[in-house]
Amino acid sequence: MNTANMANAYKHQQIMTASPEELTLMLYNGALRFIAESMQAIDHGNMEKAHNSNLRVQAIIREFMATLDMQYEISQGYNKLYDYIEYCLIQANLKKDKARLEEARNVLQELRDTWVQAMKSAKMQRTVAR
Repeated sequence: MNTANMANAYKHQQIMTASPEELTLMLYNGALRFIAESMQAIDHGNMEKAHNSNLRVQAIIREFMATLDMQYEISQGYNKLYDYIEYCLIQANLKKDKARLEEARNVLQELRDTWVQAMKSAKMQRTVAR
């Protein structure tokens, strides 16, 4: 088995055994990675790669939006943030505008960091409850 196949098998196993909270974190990390790829591709003049990486981030954002339970007020707030991120990504893709990618990245980074803190807090609460 070559290195690429081993890495894919490992990643697949990671996904299949992850909790919903860990999967959400993986999506945030993936979105941030694809934004970085898009920015780097713009720097190198590779507009096709920039476009494809941007589309992958957009797909993750749309997935986040689709899974929100809109009966909760917090979900409506997250939907607005995701909508703004998607707007930034679309504008960045149309104009190959790194500043818009940076805006999207900054909001996503804050959401990701907040998610990590929520995971830590939940873990501590579960530990204390035992």
